[in-house]
Amino acid sequence: MKEKISKILEKVLKELSLPVPEYTIDYPKNKNYGDFSTNVSLLLSKELKKNPREIASELLPRLSEEKFFSKVEIAGAGFINFFVAETFYVDIVKDILERKDSYGRFDFNKGKTANLEWVSANPTGPLHAGHGRQVCLGKAIANLLEWTGFDLTREYYYNDAGNQMNNLAKSVYARYMQIFQPDFPFPEDGYAGDYIKDIAEEIFKEHNDSIKNSDDLSLFKKKGEEVNFSRIKNTLSKFGIKHNVFFSETDLYKNGDIENILKLFKDKGASRIEDDATWLIMDKDRFQKDKVIVKASGEPTYRLPDMAYHINKLKRNFDFIVDIFGSDHGDTYKEVLYGIELAGYETKNIKVIIHQMVTFKMGNESVKMSKRSDNVYYLDDLLEDVGIDATQLFFVMRSANTHLDFDIELARDKSDKNPVYYLQYAYARICGIFRNAEENIQGFNYDFLNGDIKLKEPEALELIKVLSRFPEEVLSSYEHLEPHKMIYYLNSVAETFHKFYHNNRIVNPEDPERTFARLIVCEITKQVLRNGFSIIGISAPERM
Repeated sequence: MKEKISKILEKVLKELSLPVPEYTIDYPKNKNYGDFSTNVSLLLSKELKKNPREIASELLPRLSEEKFFSKVEIAGAGFINFFVAETFYVDIVKDILERKDSYGRFDFNKGKTANLEWVSANPTGPLHAGHGRQVCLGKAIANLLEWTGFDLTREYYYNDAGNQMNNLAKSVYARYMQIFQPDFPFPEDGYAGDYIKDIAEEIFKEHNDSIKNSDDLSLFKKKGEEVNFSRIKNTLSKFGIKHNVFFSETDLYKNGDIENILKLFKDKGASRIEDDATWLIMDKDRFQKDKVIVKASGEPTYRLPDMAYHINKLKRNFDFIVDIFGSDHGDTYKEVLYGIELAGYETKNIKVIIHQMVTFKMGNESVKMSKRSDNVYYLDDLLEDVGIDATQLFFVMRSANTHLDFDIELARDKSDKNPVYYLQYAYARICGIFRNAEENIQGFNYDFLNGDIKLKEPEALELIKVLSRFPEEVLSSYEHLEPHKMIYYLNSVAETFHKFYHNNRIVNPEDPERTFARLIVCEITKQVLRNGFSIIGISAPERM
């Protein structure tokens, strides 16, 4: 609708030989001020040095001629308010009924490729509850990218070349040795979780004591990685997440990417050696000091493989690359992007999303989760406690750049106080209405839903107006990859539907015409809810 109004407005401006400023079209908070409002006259007044109401008066006659509007009026200092003709809302109803699951989908990114890298936890253990925010955020963002037409590659990058994996191997080996020698020392920086004992038990079943006192820990490392990844993938599959690519940091060393970027920095004079360490020379206008990319020990810092990895992605010619990182990457990703630029690559098509930390609560009290002996609350535990849909929605319902309070008690609640229950109940209620119609209306047939609709109830028209905004809300959510906006919108859909439902008897066998008109409104509401649910990544239950 906003796009349609923009086209009409700009056509009128050109007809009157007026410039087109950077105006906005907004939804008035007061419904008496119309369906839409624009500030175009106020912006033109600065440029033309005329009173904004005078400019609005020049535009008004032309705008009023448009059949799209039932009324156009001037308000306040010179705002122009638009009242859209009801016939065009009938067209919206038909559009939703025709497009169904594709309503709100766009194809402006069709033919383009995107790469989304997220989760990327090292396979040193199961995913803990804190990983949940990134898991769920990435799932919703992946859906948004596909809803605009991208051919998406879901990618998982993991570090299997560093100290963490060596500590995993030592931890598994120690637990294996403790099967024979209970007092065998466990490494101070080892992984203490019970899952390490489980891995050691598996190794024992496969090898018995044949690798006892082994100096080669590669088998323990490989088995640990294999078992942990299996568990990580199993957890992700519960969310319906399947990555297309699992990229190993080791490959960057094997294929020479690390060596190549080091040589490139050296040849460009972009690096220097000091105290046996290699430093990347940083732009002092953007960074306070140079950064170490290879330690004196010869071990690269995380920055170097990250730079090489992103260059690898750029060479795969994706049109758009998205990374989702935790708050601990808030500054370091800028250093990585700088290194990529120094290497001669463009970074304008790389978008980095930083999400903030999560606090788990029970009502108003913060709680420290410690269900396991190693004092870690795993993501699987959270799923078991509150369910997949509640987990998904709670992790996505706030902007990624704000701290998130995850209320376990609220997520468990089976009333409309629970945000996911509130949304899904609206959908399930509509499904129940249709079951009622099938049982009580003789000869009920869904083909009737394709008939003409007469808008008689103000609540129905109000609901259709909210549903008409869905494509715009998809675009708004996509613009900065902010799926939480979709949840705000779906709440307004559910709220407006409940108002329509409470004020109108939907199924009345004695008044089939009005019944089917109201059922059509229910059907399009159900469709928009289902489409919105598919973007944020929750199910659409028909019964609750």
